[in-house]
Amino acid sequence: MATMEEEDLLEYFCVQYEQRLLKLLMKFPVTEEQSPSPSVRLLEKKKESKLVHRTLEAQKEAFRTRMEALNSRWEELKAKEVQLKAYIQKFEQFIQENDQKRIRALKKASRERDLKNQRIKELAKTKQGMVVLKKGHQSLYNKVQQYSIFNNYLEKVVEVSEFEEIREVIGRYKTLVGMQQDLMVSALEDQEQIELAKTHLAEYTEKKDDEILKHNNELANLQMRFDRARSDVIRRESRWAHIQNTAAKKTLKLGTIKMATLNLFQSVSKQLKETLSVPVEDTHKQLDMIQQFIQDLSDIWAEVKKKDMQNRVQAVMPKDV
Repeated sequence: MATMEEEDLLEYFCVQYEQRLLKLLMKFPVTEEQSPSPSVRLLEKKKESKLVHRTLEAQKEAFRTRMEALNSRWEELKAKEVQLKAYIQKFEQFIQENDQKRIRALKKASRERDLKNQRIKELAKTKQGMVVLKKGHQSLYNKVQQYSIFNNYLEKVVEVSEFEEIREVIGRYKTLVGMQQDLMVSALEDQEQIELAKTHLAEYTEKKDDEILKHNNELANLQMRFDRARSDVIRRESRWAHIQNTAAKKTLKLGTIKMATLNLFQSVSKQLKETLSVPVEDTHKQLDMIQQFIQDLSDIWAEVKKKDMQNRVQAVMPKDV
């Protein structure tokens, strides 16, 4: 708030300076022809400054007074605003309470009206029920009058039978009727069981026929598989005999090869003039030793041929060269 007051005061002084102070200074024009001495001009400037200062002080005091009045007025308006808000709040609360009372009264009136209408409907329904009961009572009375002949008939039956009261006759009749119904139900159940048994028998017969047909087909397939297996056995036996013959031939041939390898290995050992520790049954090791011996011979022969070639070339070349 203080900052706004200072800004307003500065703006006010600027306006006053532009509008009044400049006009006041314009009243004392200084020309080149009438130029006073520096001391005179200094005194004039001091007077002008004092005049301007007094003017500004007066205007500042007036502005301060005006601002205080405005602040006082603003505080009053704020207090009135608070009072007005409180009054409005109380008024709204009063209106809300009245609305709630009015709503409760309307709900109560609506409930009473609904209750009254319900009572009226219940009364009308009760009256209709009374009318229906009266009609039913009259109908029952008419039936009693109509069925009274049966009562007379039952009384005569009691007189001429072993029963002592009418209810015993009625009880006996109900028992017989119940037994008849039970017998009918039992007969129907037996008939249903018979029909169900016939259905099951037909289904079982059909199922067994299908199983017999299936087993016959399986038997035929098994017979075919047996015939194929028997022929396959004969073919495999002949092939096994061929394999045995071939194996015997290959065994003989293998024995021959092993024997030849052993002889060749022994010859190599004699050539090397040393005893090689290789088992008699290890043909692969013997072949490796034979191969190594042949490779060594080949290398020696190649070296001999090379030296012989060099000797021939030296023999052919002239001695001067």
